[in-house]
Order: sequence, then C-alpha cells, then structure tokens
Amino acid sequence: MNTLLDAEHTAARLPWAPLVDELEALLGDATVQVPPRTVLPMADGAFLFAMPGCDARTAMTKLITFTPANAGTSRPTIQGDVTVFDVASGERRLILDGPTVTGRRTAAVSALAARWLAPNLAGPMLIVGAGVQGYAHVEVFAAALGVRQFRIASRRRASAEALAAHARALGLQADVVEDADAALADCPLAATCTPASEVVLRALPRADAFIAAVGAFTPKMVEIDAGLCRHLAATGRVVVDSRDAGHEAGDLLQAGLDVAAMPSLADVVRAQSKARADGGPVLFKSCGWAGWDLAAARLAVKPMG
Repeated sequence: MNTLLDAEHTAARLPWAPLVDELEALLGDATVQVPPRTVLPMADGAFLFAMPGCDARTAMTKLITFTPANAGTSRPTIQGDVTVFDVASGERRLILDGPTVTGRRTAAVSALAARWLAPNLAGPMLIVGAGVQGYAHVEVFAAALGVRQFRIASRRRASAEALAAHARALGLQADVVEDADAALADCPLAATCTPASEVVLRALPRADAFIAAVGAFTPKMVEIDAGLCRHLAATGRVVVDSRDAGHEAGDLLQAGLDVAAMPSLADVVRAQSKARADGGPVLFKSCGWAGWDLAAARLAVKPMG
C-alpha cells in the first residue's frame, strides 16, 4: 500500500463511529508520542502547520496551510496532506487528504468529548456555523451518538438552509434559527464551528448544556464570549482537547482563565471520570492536536471490512 487518496477516498477510510472509537483508543495507548506542533505565521494571517506523531506501529506527519483569505472563494481555507508511515519498515503507506482528515477528526473529537462529558445527549443540538465543521458535526453526532434533532445558525441564511437540507437528507430533523443565543435555551448540545473572527455565543446555557467550541485555535481567535467562558468555569466544567490549548485557546485566554490548570480530554478518559448529570454545564475547548491526526492515520491503514 503506497496510495495517494483524494478527499472522497480519505473520508471512506474514516467512518464516523469507528473514528470516534479510534480516538478514544489512542488516549489509552502508552506508546503514543506527539511533540508540540510547529506553527509558522505567514503573510495576511495565514499559517503553515507541521504536526508529527507516532505510536509503536504507525507514524504520520500532517503538513497543512490555513489561509483565512480563502474564505468565501473557490479555494479552501485548509489545504495539505497527511503522510502515513509504517514504523517497522519505514515505508510510506498512505497520503491522506489533509482537509478531510482535519474536518473529520475535529468533529469526531467533539463527539468523543460529548460521550464522556455531556450531561444530556438527547438533543436538540445547536450548530453555529454552516461550513465544513458544521456539516461534520451534524454527521458525527448523528452517526456516533444518535442525535436526531438539530438547530442551525449561520451569518448567511442560505448556508444555514443548505446545511439543514443536508441533515434532512440524512433522515434528521433540522431547523434554521436566526438567534443562536436564544436557541441555546432549548439545546443541551451545541457546537460553535465558525471562522472565529467574532463572538457568536453570549447567552448563559442550560444547567445540562455541553458546548464544543472548535473554531478558535490561536490566542487571537474567539467564538465564545469571555463572560460566558468565566460562567462555565465557575458553575460547571471546562475541558480542553490537549495540553497545547494552554497557549492556543483564544476564547479561554481572552477570558483571563488559567487554561493550564484545566483537565484535558485525555485526563478525563484515563481517569474514567464521566461528568455527572448534576455537575453543571460543560465547555469543551478544541484547538487541534496531532494525536487526533495519528488516530485517523491508524484507522486509515486498517484493512477495510
């Protein structure tokens, strides 16, 4: 196997429920090594990311660009590849489509976090943002967690309507809402999936709320209001996807919170400490970690059933 896979074939090797399970399995694997990722700022707010990782059998490096100026054009904001190697032989096994890996593993991490942390998985689920991550979060929460009802909010009504139509085509119930803050009162599940150029959630959530914030992954980016972040930290629980969030979680850093003191998803899973239903609302802050890409690489090289 030494194959270059396009977006469609990469997605086919990363089905939702097995991907969530593989992410969880990786957190229990003592052989996993993931150094800090290299982030190289480029002109006009763009970044180059180099993200390696390995376990006892599989090694990979993700090399991608993030170009915010491409938003709203025919060019994607994320471009690049994930190259997968066999550790024993050093042989290159696969080259996966980088944006597809990023899109699917990011949403699957949110679903894994909800599996462990969400006080109430019944739905409906609020999706703020109708881009790639909006689609991915609808699909994974339906496929892996059984959520059937969704509320879609987006700055562009047409984008929200398109995502709602996609959800309905999957047999789900989906409605477009104009005000994300107002919709939060009816939704125990929420995910903010925006370009993180402005605050999109300010309202205080339900006591049984789980919010996955995935759009902001640099100190200057933000989706969640600072007051809301502080409220969630004071009345419930804030969990980050990895220790790298300590210097990347813009929402939390701008709220003046001590991110380094917050538990990571790995801490939660390894301690087997699921949140109790009466433990208050939960904010899961996701910034991205090469370990998630390694989990996707591990699944991609498994024989397809």
